[in-house]
Amino acid sequence: MKINRMLKACFAFLMVLVAGCAKATDTASSAANISGINHVAGQTVNSFTVNGYGGTLTGNSCCIMLPDQWRPGLKANIEWEVDPDAYASLPPLGTEEYRKAYVQHAAKYQQHSAVVDIPKYDQACGLTVHFLTCNQIKVTTSCYGYGAPEYPVKEPLNMKEPASCPVK
Repeated sequence: MKINRMLKACFAFLMVLVAGCAKATDTASSAANISGINHVAGQTVNSFTVNGYGGTLTGNSCCIMLPDQWRPGLKANIEWEVDPDAYASLPPLGTEEYRKAYVQHAAKYQQHSAVVDIPKYDQACGLTVHFLTCNQIKVTTSCYGYGAPEYPVKEPLNMKEPASCPVK
């Protein structure tokens, strides 16, 4: 009888401890789509990731976990690959000449990365990465679509790379 009562007391104490720890570290997050918009003329973004989650320039891809409530210091680690000569002329597909030319072309792909702040949001409607000239990026969680007056990123599409980029 004493052992049973003691086990119940230990179990209750353990539950209080676990509940207290869960509340101290628990933050609600939701899955959000990842999309990208390339603003640079003549350059293709082959692939990109946000905090390790893959994104796409052709619609939305699922998913990244974003806190339901924004907090200061929220960051996005973006990694991307660029084809700086997206319109290169290659021999006919499927030929040996094509394979050789493609290997030389792909060797010119560029790898980039940046860590950026995720801007304050009341509601995250996904994460959109904007690829800008000089290998700069901006991110937004806006619920509006690109081009809407309320959309926070205003840079135009088909921007030309400047003759020289600012030194980072």
